[in-house]
Amino acid sequence: MSEVLEPRPTSAARLSLSHITAQNETNLVGTVHGGVIMTLVDSVAGVVAARHSEGPAVTVSMDEMTFLVPVRVGDVVHFSAQVNWTGSSSMEVGVRITADRWDSVTPQVHVATAYLVFVAVDAEGKPRRVPPVLPETENDRRRHREAEIRREHRLARRAAIVASRAQEATSTPETPSTPETAGAVGTVSA
Repeated sequence: MSEVLEPRPTSAARLSLSHITAQNETNLVGTVHGGVIMTLVDSVAGVVAARHSEGPAVTVSMDEMTFLVPVRVGDVVHFSAQVNWTGSSSMEVGVRITADRWDSVTPQVHVATAYLVFVAVDAEGKPRRVPPVLPETENDRRRHREAEIRREHRLARRAAIVASRAQEATSTPETPSTPETAGAVGTVSA
């Protein structure tokens, strides 16, 4: 992974997608199921990550996604995505979700914002280098700074969880191993 790649501007992989919601996408309260929106977010973000890295990229995480307003059947939902930050093989993709009615001219409403982390992978599924992202506008530079803060928080949270589990494993008295508890103490998983 020593190859130096040319920086790529944020506009190079930016993508917008619009989707008209349908009755079969509703939840029990009659609005569009959050999982439908999250699937579309992951799809558009995945395309942006693949475009930026010029190859396959897999989702590693999705930061908190708070729905501000419900999406209704017949809403046209718009997804705007771009790479905000890059590491050596990872990328943060930001997605802004808005909606408007299909049958009237109304202002778009902000539905949610999501931040996803992708890792570019090679044919064997191993991480591969990605080009650095080159912020072009003041908004791009703000997104880049905020992405670095989110990354620091993700790393600190992960370190705190690992430390907590290690402490718990050393302070818990030995318990007999049963099929239900075998491998449970000290196991670290996301």
